[in-house]
Amino acid sequence: MRRPNNDAIRRAVRAKYRSIAQTRGRSCCGGSPPCCGPSAGGKATEVSRKLGYSGEQLAVVPPDANMGLGCGNPLGIAALQPGEAVLDLGSGGGFDSFLAAQAVGARGRVIGVDMVPEMVARARANAGQGGYANVDFRLGEIEQLPVADASIDCIISNCVINLSPDKRAVFAEAFRVLKPGGRLAISDIVTTAALPAKVKRDVTAYAGCIAGAASIAELRSMLEEAGFIGIEIAPRDESREFIRQWLPGSRVEECIVAAAIRAVKPGAGEAA
Repeated sequence: MRRPNNDAIRRAVRAKYRSIAQTRGRSCCGGSPPCCGPSAGGKATEVSRKLGYSGEQLAVVPPDANMGLGCGNPLGIAALQPGEAVLDLGSGGGFDSFLAAQAVGARGRVIGVDMVPEMVARARANAGQGGYANVDFRLGEIEQLPVADASIDCIISNCVINLSPDKRAVFAEAFRVLKPGGRLAISDIVTTAALPAKVKRDVTAYAGCIAGAASIAELRSMLEEAGFIGIEIAPRDESREFIRQWLPGSRVEECIVAAAIRAVKPGAGEAA
């Protein structure tokens, strides 16, 4: 059996996250226990604390926005400043977008992009509930962003780029929309060893944040190819504890790990 083609991967991912958006208390991978952290009730809060979110962050966003889908806290490495423009790739229910909106303040703005209409609708409802006037949620794919050239100061993303079957396109688009000197601040999954062939061929493992992960070397190469500089990819070995729950018995935690990924678009006159 061959690796699923790109269309099959996109269909599986869209179907999975449509189901999550429509059903409260579901996590990203289904099963028991689910991957990306359980999202039912207080468990989502517990998992988010383990991912690096503070109690204050968890308390200030609409409760329905925290769906327990991440693998880290990109806000922890974004160093957002008042007045900045932020883009959230794969914004889901809007959790990270709302935290970013608070960080950049009324003079700043946040755009969340998600390819699932039901997710966008859920995020917009959460924005209305929370009174977030500086957040705009848009339907679109991260390989073809509905965002203007050179309009963004910082791009954040949480366990989403691994879901894309065309990561080069994602990074090329990220480079396009960033202002000169703009930056990436991403939490995502990377491989540290070859995944078992059975897992690589499993389309549900793509939708489950596992089979689509790239290696650190591959990510660095793709970021450099897109034009980024100052690339830092820092694996978080402690993440293997929760990754072990994503596909019990498969030992994928020996092959993948969450990482904090940072990169910068060169400023004016700065060489790539």
